[in-house]
Amino acid sequence: MIGYINGKVLMRGDKFIIIETNGVGYKIFVSPEALKKTKGKENASFFTHLHVREIALELYGFMEYPELDLFELLINISGIGPKSALGIIGVAPIDTLKQAISSGETSYLTKVSGIGKKNAEKIIIELREKLGRNEFLEGRNELLKDEQDVLAALESLGYSLRDAREALKNVPPEITGAQNRIKYTLKQLGK
Repeated sequence: MIGYINGKVLMRGDKFIIIETNGVGYKIFVSPEALKKTKGKENASFFTHLHVREIALELYGFMEYPELDLFELLINISGIGPKSALGIIGVAPIDTLKQAISSGETSYLTKVSGIGKKNAEKIIIELREKLGRNEFLEGRNELLKDEQDVLAALESLGYSLRDAREALKNVPPEITGAQNRIKYTLKQLGK
């Protein structure tokens, strides 16, 4: 019904943003990453999903269409609601999540509140074929392993998983290899 919203940012909460378009304010639930990206901006745009429940209509917003696409795949799995799906999308970049699902890595999914090992395995079973194994994702196996190594190293140094993931998201793609990525993230975390 509502597939895209562009307008003036009226307010930000800790899990939502209110966008005004033509005199109407829309409350849109977004990921922490989207809140961070829109901070200080006067206008914002989101691809949206209208979730209809018996007692409420809720809008979920995504800055990129592939995020919306994965979100809609996730909420079609029994036991995965929109808030859990939004949490999963906020864990890592979309390409990394797709690679983790395609290769059966439950560790990315179990870091989300409310997603246990059973639900993570269910997500992998139901989405593995839908996401397919394309050449791009197959070429990311080494990068996925590097990211897991970086997260483990940063956690062992006392950083929270959330801080480690945030720092890892900011590593430029041209920095490769676990050691180089660890060095870069440590410099960023040290600032």
